[in-house]
Amino acid sequence: QVQLVESGGGLVQPGGSLRLSCAASTSRFSILVMAWYRQALGKQRELVASITRDGITNYSDFAKGRFTISRDIAKNTVTIDLQINSLKPEDTAVYYCFTGPPNMWGQGTQVTVSS
Repeated sequence: QVQLVESGGGLVQPGGSLRLSCAASTSRFSILVMAWYRQALGKQRELVASITRDGITNYSDFAKGRFTISRDIAKNTVTIDLQINSLKPEDTAVYYCFTGPPNMWGQGTQVTVSS
């Protein structure tokens, strides 16, 4: 059973930075893909960025240049970080960590960009 625990969200001013972190613990390490998604109020959940176990990254167009996904793999724990720079009000959303297989979601962490 994989458990995901997210942290790092909060209120930040436009132009600021945040680092989101997701700790995935499992007794049977089979994770191949890790990702961050986000869902703004009234909108569908969308992919921000993904990274494979081998470190291959993929970014949605809006995330290129300002978002950086990284992962650190230990024996039974994987940490997936998302660095967000030059935050904009339109980045306001609940950010969700995802790992698979098996497909698992974190509880979400709120990011609010406002002055």
